[in-house]
Amino acid sequence: MTKKQKKWLARIVIAGFIFAVLMVLEHSGFGLAGIFQELPWYVRLPIFAVPYLIVGYDVLVKAAKNISHGQVFDENFLMMIATFGAFGVGEYSEAVVVMLFYQVGELFQNYAVGKSRESITAMMEIVPEYANIEEDGKLVQVDPDDVEVGTIITILPGERVPIDGIIREGESALDTSALTGESVPRTAKTGDEIISGCVNGSGTLRVETTKEFDDSTVAKILELVENASIKKAKMENFITRFAKYYTPVVTIGALLLAIIPPIFVGGWTDWLLRACIFLVISCPCALVISVPLGFFGGIGASSRIGVLVKGSNYLEACGLLDTVVFDKTGTLTKGEFRVSDIHAKVQAQNNVLEVAAAAEHFSTHPIAVSICEEFERRLASGDISEGTVKVSTTSEVAGEGIVADGDILVGNDKLMKRYGIDFEVNDDIGTVIYVAKEGRFLGSITIADSIKDGVKEAVTDLKNVGIKRTVMLTGDHKNISERVASEIGVDEVRAELLPGDKVSEFESLMGNGKVAFVGDGINDAPVLTRADIGFAMGSMGSDAAIEAADIVIMDDDLSKIARVIRIARKTVRIVRENIVFALAVKFIVLLLGALGIANMWAAVFADVGVAVLAILNSMRTLRSSGAKASSKLRKR
Repeated sequence: MTKKQKKWLARIVIAGFIFAVLMVLEHSGFGLAGIFQELPWYVRLPIFAVPYLIVGYDVLVKAAKNISHGQVFDENFLMMIATFGAFGVGEYSEAVVVMLFYQVGELFQNYAVGKSRESITAMMEIVPEYANIEEDGKLVQVDPDDVEVGTIITILPGERVPIDGIIREGESALDTSALTGESVPRTAKTGDEIISGCVNGSGTLRVETTKEFDDSTVAKILELVENASIKKAKMENFITRFAKYYTPVVTIGALLLAIIPPIFVGGWTDWLLRACIFLVISCPCALVISVPLGFFGGIGASSRIGVLVKGSNYLEACGLLDTVVFDKTGTLTKGEFRVSDIHAKVQAQNNVLEVAAAAEHFSTHPIAVSICEEFERRLASGDISEGTVKVSTTSEVAGEGIVADGDILVGNDKLMKRYGIDFEVNDDIGTVIYVAKEGRFLGSITIADSIKDGVKEAVTDLKNVGIKRTVMLTGDHKNISERVASEIGVDEVRAELLPGDKVSEFESLMGNGKVAFVGDGINDAPVLTRADIGFAMGSMGSDAAIEAADIVIMDDDLSKIARVIRIARKTVRIVRENIVFALAVKFIVLLLGALGIANMWAAVFADVGVAVLAILNSMRTLRSSGAKASSKLRKR
C-alpha cells in the first residue's frame, strides 16, 4: 500500500471511529440517547460534520474545483449534493455514512487500479538509465540517447542492456523475464544479437550497438505501453459516452423529484430525502471504474506472459477471433535452411556432401550456404576428412542448378533430366538437391526449413479455445507448404504467393467474423495492417512488422496466441457482467428510491456496494494467465 493510500485509510479509520462513538451515544441504553437526540440541530450538525469533513473534505474540494472549471456533473458533485441534502433534512448519520462508505469504495478502487498497473509498470522499469562507454581507459556512464550506432558499450554483471547490438566480446546469461515472461535465462556469446531491456548475468559483455536508442527494442516497448491506454475498446467508449449523458440526466431527475411531487402531495422533507437517495444511487462509479479496470487488468495479464497489447480495443477484438492466418517462413518455421538428410549409401554420404559443397562453394544462395556450412561443420567435428574434390569453374543453369567443371551436376530433378541422369526421386519435405558426377548419380541432399518447436501444440491450442479455421499463406512451393501444414495441423494452405498476393488472399478470407494474421517479416507488414488483429513476433520480428501489428509476442512463442485469446475472452465476459449487473441494480434501486421504498443504506449499496463488487469482479482479469489454453503447459 502506498503512503497516499495509508493516509487515506487512516482518515477513514479515524472518521469511522468518531462516527461509531456518535452512534453509540445516539442509540445507547444508558440514558445518553435521549440527551444526545434532544440536542439542537446547530449542535448536532457540527458534531457530525467532524467525521464527515475528516473523511470527505477532498471530495468537496474536487467538486468545487471541477465546478469552477465547468466540469459540474461527476461523482464528486453527486456525493456533495446528496450529502448536503441529507444534512439539510436532518439525516446527519446518513450523510456521514454515505461519505464514509463512498471513500471506502474509492480507496478500494484506487488499490485495485494500482494492482492492475503493477505488471504494466514493470514494463516501464526495463528502460535503462545509462550506457557504459570507455574513455581514456575508464568506463563512463552516458545517456543512452547520446550513443551512436556502431559504438562499443560495456555491460557489467547485473546491469540492464541499454541498446540493441551484437556481442563482440564476452559470454553471459541474460534475464529476459521482463520482456518475454520467460524465467529461464538465455545464454549469449560473441557474435549473438542482444536486445535492450534484458538484464546481464555474471559475465561482462562488450557490445557494438546496431541501433539508436529511440529505435531499440526497449524504446519501442515503452512507446507501446504508453500508448496502450489511448486506444479504447468499444465497451469503454460506450461507458464514457453513457456517463457523459447519464450523470446530468439523473441530477435533473433528482431535482425534479425534490420539487414537483411535494407541490401536489406535500412532504418537502421526505421528497428531498428521496432525491438525495436518488443521487447516491445514480453515481456511475461502478461502470466508470470497473470497465476500464477490467481491460487494464487484461492488458496487464497479457504483459506478464510476455505479450504486449497496444490497446483495449485490440484485446476486445482478440476475444472475438474465429480465424487465424499464419505466415510460414520465420513464423511457423525457423527460417533457417539446413541440411536435414542425405540420401546415399552410408559410406557415400560424406562424398555426396563434399561434391555438392565444392560445386556450391562460390554461390551465396541460401541453399548453397547451408550445404557448405554442413560440410564445414562435419569437417570441424572430425566426421569427415579434408576433401579432395576441387572445382575450378562453375556455370548456373537458371532455375535448375549448377554445373561444375563440366562433369559435376548439383541441382533439382530438371537438371538431372536435362543431362539424362538416372536418379532416385527423393520425396522428403523441403528442397531436394540431386548430386551427380561423371554421368553417375551419387545421391541427394534435403534442405529443410525446420518447423519451430511447439508449433503443432500451439495450433491445437487455438482450436481448443474455439478458433474455427487456421490458414497458412506462403510464397513457398505448394507441395512443401502442404506437407508442413499437414504436419502441424493447419486447415488450409495458400502457397506460391508473391508479397502483393498475400494481401488479396488474406482479404478473401475476411468477411465472416474477426480474422487475425501472424507474421514476422517486412513483407508481412501490409497484411498485419489489413487484419482485424495483427500478431507480430517481437524477438526476431522486423521493426516494420512490430510497428504494423496490434499485438506483439515478445519471445516468438506461438502458444501465447491461444493464451491471449483466453485472457481476452475472460476480460470481455467480466466487463459485460459488470455492465449488466451495475445497470440492473442501479435502475431497480433508483425506482425503489423514487417510490420511497429504498432508504439511504440501500442507496449506499447501489453505489459503493455495486462498485466494490464490480471492481472485485474486474480484478479477476489480473489473475488471468491463459495457461489453461496450452496443452504444452498442462503437461508441465
